[in-house]
Amino acid sequence: MVLTLLVSPQVLLGQDTNVARPEMLLKEAVEGMPRGDLQEIKVLTATIKPGGKTVFHSHRYPVTVYILEGAFTLEMDGRAPVTVKAGEAMVEPPNVKMTGYNRNPTDPMRVVIFYVSDLDTPFLDPIKSIN
Repeated sequence: MVLTLLVSPQVLLGQDTNVARPEMLLKEAVEGMPRGDLQEIKVLTATIKPGGKTVFHSHRYPVTVYILEGAFTLEMDGRAPVTVKAGEAMVEPPNVKMTGYNRNPTDPMRVVIFYVSDLDTPFLDPIKSIN
């Protein structure tokens, strides 16, 4: 028998208003997470210059991106573009070709990236454009 006990944050953290409480920023069910006995967690930062972009690429596993400054526009094959702004987060799906943009002509865009993968997996796989 499995017994699940649901406890409110007030019970776990107490009623003290000076106690820091986490705030849910993003909760999303994903497919394609690594299944090995060990996983590697990478936390990266990136800055995209005004008008800049990432390489055309894909990821082998889902990537979580948190926007520190500016706005990030992600264009993915077969999907509508997604724009997330400072203070927001998104999950980039695995095995989808994509390019990220900073459409602002004057201000840089900064992100924190969280990536869980099998050991020694590259963060991204560049894709050569067919032009």
